Amino acid sequence: MLLEKYSNYNIECGTDEAGRGCLAGPVTAAAVILPEKFKNSILNDSKQLSEKKRDLLKPIIEEQALNFGVAHVFQEEIDSINILNASILAMHKSIEKLTLNPQFIIVDGNRFKPFKNIPFETIIKGDGKYLSIAAASILAKTYRDIYMNVIHEEYPMYNWKKNKGYPTKEHREAIRKYGITKYHRKSFRLLPEQFNLDL
Repeated sequence: MLLEKYSNYNIECGTDEAGRGCLAGPVTAAAVILPEKFKNSILNDSKQLSEKKRDLLKPIIEEQALNFGVAHVFQEEIDSINILNASILAMHKSIEKLTLNPQFIIVDGNRFKPFKNIPFETIIKGDGKYLSIAAASILAKTYRDIYMNVIHEEYPMYNWKKNKGYPTKEHREAIRKYGITKYHRKSFRLLPEQFNLDL
């Protein structure tokens, strides 16, 4: 059973990101403020749910949340500031999109940087513990998947529609065969033998 809140503040926002381990595309974050007594029996960490269930939850969260924001940080920026900083930046950008100011922020994971002097807590595996982080993980994942499905049309040979940019065997084979695209993260180890790959 996921917990409603971590702090004693009225307006607590949960934030999480998706796409951190991908070889292509953005890292996407969401911030969600849920109403008190929010209940949903299916809501869980997005990684524990099927795509069908995530797609079912997305409109429910958007409708019932008091406020939510979603932001992408793209591959050029990931390459320039590194994936950890890009993940935190995406979370900051998603919180910035909230029209309701959170009084407290709970973050999935163990790394975060202060945002506008708002108190925060990082929670390892928070998306499996708190409703608002779980909701943020669903929005981050579904919005990122939508983006990957769109760029899949441009470069279907990488099958991003299926792998969403993650380092699957098929994705690596396509990189080996076709090289990289403008959507690939050049600072990532795209192929195991990359030290002798001419990028």
